[in-house]
Amino acid sequence: MAVLEVLHFPDMRLRNTAVAITNIDNTIKTLAADMLETMYTENGIGLAATQVNVQKRVVVIDLSPSRNMPVVMVNPEIISTSGTEEMQEGCLSVPDVFETVERAEQIKFHYRTLDNELVEQEADGLLAVCIQHEIDHLDGKLFIDRLSPLKRQRIVKKLEKQDRQEKYQVRVL
Repeated sequence: MAVLEVLHFPDMRLRNTAVAITNIDNTIKTLAADMLETMYTENGIGLAATQVNVQKRVVVIDLSPSRNMPVVMVNPEIISTSGTEEMQEGCLSVPDVFETVERAEQIKFHYRTLDNELVEQEADGLLAVCIQHEIDHLDGKLFIDRLSPLKRQRIVKKLEKQDRQEKYQVRVL
């Protein structure tokens, strides 16, 4: 397993849309293992392949307190939603930013396992939010896109300024 580089906003590769996987082979299984290793190393609870610059529809999630119950979702898709709720979200690709986001309260979704089994289930609470957040990544969206224009603009300016400063520091050194 390998720890992959997580892309950070404003990297435009985060806006790419992932493509559906037609064959779950060893490449996909290795990608999933590497994504889990990366997610655990970065102290995340979810990671989409687009966040590590792989444009494939793969998501990994582990909400367990002991970090030993990973779920790998290939081609996840939300079938239906109901209700709304607000929850504070953060993102490995938008470090140090936490904002309240409105999402569906309950979702019905399906995905394929690494053994190509179709799983359909319902979720609410943190799991529902996490799945919606990661599927957004696969569609080239970030959680900050769901904020009010004013909040989003403030965050984008701050992150772009940090990005410029980091690039400048690297050149100076």
